[in-house]
Amino acid sequence: MKIDRYDRRILAELQQDGRISNQELADRIGLSPSPCLRRVRALEEAGLITGYRATLDAQKLGLSLMVILSISMDRHTPERFERFDAAVKDMPEVLECLLITGREADYQLKVVVRDMDAYQDFLLNKITRLEGVSGVHSSFVLRRVLEGSNLPIP
Repeated sequence: MKIDRYDRRILAELQQDGRISNQELADRIGLSPSPCLRRVRALEEAGLITGYRATLDAQKLGLSLMVILSISMDRHTPERFERFDAAVKDMPEVLECLLITGREADYQLKVVVRDMDAYQDFLLNKITRLEGVSGVHSSFVLRRVLEGSNLPIP
């Protein structure tokens, strides 16, 4: 799908506020409501907009410890990676899981838990029990300098 300046503005506005009304969105980008809504629907159908969600405050939910885990696997086989991927998807503590290259680790996970005791439980009873995990390095986040999920729109 080829996107034009209106589509780009729609995408930018929706990344900032996914709950914006169609009328407000139309006003901000300079279209009338009907064409604006048609464009939003077309962007959704094309898969450029993949969903809408609420952003929660981890601290207020009592999840004050964020950890970046570097995980090494014992073997690099498709089956080993598939089993690891499936297991991690079922762990609500894992916010992000990346299969990476260029380092000694194979995976990088972003994990959030209540405190150090909860992290120890997560590490010892979930991560290290996964088949194929041969090494884990934990880095504890001291402060979030920048956090966001908005993509740059070309």
